[in-house]
Amino acid sequence: MTDKEQNTASLMESQILFGNMMPNMNYFDSRFEVMQKNYEEVRRNQDNFREQFRDFKTDMDRRFTETHNDMKDRFAQVDKRFEQVDKRFEQVDKRFEQVDKRFEQVDKRFEQGFAQVDKRFEQVDKRFEQVDKRFEKVDKSLEKIIASVEKIGEKMDYRDERQRKFTLRMFSISISVTGISVLGVLVKILDFV
Repeated sequence: MTDKEQNTASLMESQILFGNMMPNMNYFDSRFEVMQKNYEEVRRNQDNFREQFRDFKTDMDRRFTETHNDMKDRFAQVDKRFEQVDKRFEQVDKRFEQVDKRFEQVDKRFEQGFAQVDKRFEQVDKRFEQVDKRFEKVDKSLEKIIASVEKIGEKMDYRDERQRKFTLRMFSISISVTGISVLGVLVKILDFV
């Protein structure tokens, strides 16, 4: 191959290679068609979304309205129950008033009973004072008895002391007499005299 042919071949190859690297109009047309389809699909989805959102809003409004009405009905029932409870509380208040009256009656009875008990305790206190006076008399009598017992005990101690001394004297005399008798018997037996 000659140089010219070789340059021409290489030029063609470079043009083909360069032509394949550069996008042509067909490429851009196909890309624009894909983008147009995607855009149309997005628009349809957006319209669907708007419709769904509108339906959702309508459904939510309906639910809120139903819930609101339901809450009104329930609160009306609760109000009725509160009215019933108020009536019951009025009945309970009346019953408490009756119980208060009964407690007042019981309090009066207790006060009367305590007054009687106080009188009885006063009588018991008087009796205890009389008993205390009697015990004071008994204490004085016991003190006299204790004093006389102590005197008798001192006399007995003195008598016991005298009796012991007397007994010891008698014992020593009897021992002495016995000793002399034994000595006399020994003298007689041994013939000392």
